Amino acid sequence: MALKKHLNLIDVFAIAAGTMISSGLFVLPGIAFAHTGPSVILSYLLAGLLMLPAALCQCELATAMPQSGGSYFFIVRSMGPFAGVFTGLSDWVSVSLKGAFALVGVGTLVKVAFPDVDEWTIKALAIIACTAFTAINLISIKGLEHFQNIMIFGLLAILAWYVSLGIFQVSPVHFTPFLPHGWGSMFAVIGMVFVSYGGLTKVANVSGEVRNPGRNIPLGIFLAFLVVNIFYILVVFVTVGVTSPDQLSQSLKPIALGARLAIGAPGFYAIQCAAMFAFVTTALSSLMSAARSPMAMSRDGLLPAAIGLTSQRFHTPYISILITGFLVALSIAFLSIADLVEAASASLLVVFMLINLSVVIMRHSGIKNYRPTFHVPFTPWLQLITVVIYSIILVQMGHIPLLMTATLILVSLLWYLGYVHSRIDREYAFIHMAQRMISREFFGRGLEDELKHIALERDEVELDYFDSIVKECDILDIKEQMDRNDFLQLLVKSVAAKINMQESQLLRKFMAREGESSTVLKPGLAVPHIVVDGEHLFDIVLVRCAKGIVFPGQEKPVTAAFVLFGTRDERNFHLKALMAIAHIVEEDGFNKRWKNARNKEELRDIILLSKRARTAKLDD
Repeated sequence: MALKKHLNLIDVFAIAAGTMISSGLFVLPGIAFAHTGPSVILSYLLAGLLMLPAALCQCELATAMPQSGGSYFFIVRSMGPFAGVFTGLSDWVSVSLKGAFALVGVGTLVKVAFPDVDEWTIKALAIIACTAFTAINLISIKGLEHFQNIMIFGLLAILAWYVSLGIFQVSPVHFTPFLPHGWGSMFAVIGMVFVSYGGLTKVANVSGEVRNPGRNIPLGIFLAFLVVNIFYILVVFVTVGVTSPDQLSQSLKPIALGARLAIGAPGFYAIQCAAMFAFVTTALSSLMSAARSPMAMSRDGLLPAAIGLTSQRFHTPYISILITGFLVALSIAFLSIADLVEAASASLLVVFMLINLSVVIMRHSGIKNYRPTFHVPFTPWLQLITVVIYSIILVQMGHIPLLMTATLILVSLLWYLGYVHSRIDREYAFIHMAQRMISREFFGRGLEDELKHIALERDEVELDYFDSIVKECDILDIKEQMDRNDFLQLLVKSVAAKINMQESQLLRKFMAREGESSTVLKPGLAVPHIVVDGEHLFDIVLVRCAKGIVFPGQEKPVTAAFVLFGTRDERNFHLKALMAIAHIVEEDGFNKRWKNARNKEELRDIILLSKRARTAKLDD
């Protein structure tokens, strides 16, 4: 059953911004400052810039395939089951660890009342919060989007207040030395702060529930990306500028500390309140989002079906939620806060590398029904350069992120070989790339058909009477050049039996119609049409001629023809069909798509996926 599309532009913005602004801003700057000093500002700036290619790729893939499962769905359709297993696990781990980091943020707030509490007390409180939030997810969190919308705009208002007052308290002495530990530490911190951008993964996971995804997903992501990056840089700049290095490097609540110094008690408590709501909404939504990855994998057969079971009472994937809650609790218990940050960021980096590669594969696969409404510029060079840079950053982050990535690869490989390989035979985009180099006959249309249905659902297209005829009509795909008369003779052989009419009689009708006036409407396009005897009959033949049909008096051969024939009682629809064809052939890129279609079904899909206005009762 398709998920209800209930998220609008504001919801997309709030989901992306709300899940980015949490511990990545309220806890991480102090930890990052301890590693690299004032250059933490530059680390946030560069991390944001390096995040842009991944954001662009998320937009393209999400507008082409707006389905729940997000990054996992994109990658399994582009690279196949093994990559799907690895990505599903990586996405699950990264979003879970981001939720764990937010829960640690909840634990750090106890320092407001008890400044001397140790890290284990913070972890215990975070695990208690994890248990509570897992229970809430099991019961359902309907309405969270509206609550998060209110909170994110309130949060942004508080941060704007802090920046506008705190910037006048900045002391230049706090920025020297700017790189106390060298460039290497600054680049390592870039990888660390990538955890702050997990909100973009969250948007991809719910893309199947977004109204008008072709517009709202890229616009919502870019707005959130721009706004959050500006706030990251300004808030960290002000915090570094008003706080002494010794205090900042030891603080797990750096923004609240900066607000106390810049504004006083009102600023401190306002930031603490904002942080609490940010942690709570991020933890709740991260737990739910993370649980969607194993659920989607289960639905595709990459994990046991039991993991995707849904509660009959609460309609929530309770097995997936419980497993996710357990993973989050283990992460809190056994990883230090710094390790938790690095592990979450490493998982995100790996997922974003695969997202970049997915765009390259989908673009060069030759799949005609891959039709995103947003296109990443400078493909494939932007993506390939980004993957190299992400790899360098991952190496710079140290042994724990690399060990975790290697462990995920090994676990994914063992699971694929032991469970998935013998059960799944899924078509994916990478084999279409091979198809272009080897032979087109070895591969089917499974992915093409799936992407066609996704595109129709994305554009909210309700197929009308014209579409129903196109779905069943004959298609002539002619390779050699021929003149008009030879073409009409070939055409009547295809049509005569279908309408129970002699070929000679049908040929005379077509020739008579051509004698009245040419049916070539514009260079390269013809619409031969006739009226036949009988009642309640209307049909279409789609024609492509690679080298062209030579019509008398026409300088350019016809490469696309729409042949219409129907009875007199269908004359109203006959006119409407001509209007529909006119809209189809005027679409940008029609001639190129028609020329490059690899087979008859791709020609049919070009018509069905057209963006012409449809009328529910076109045949009236």
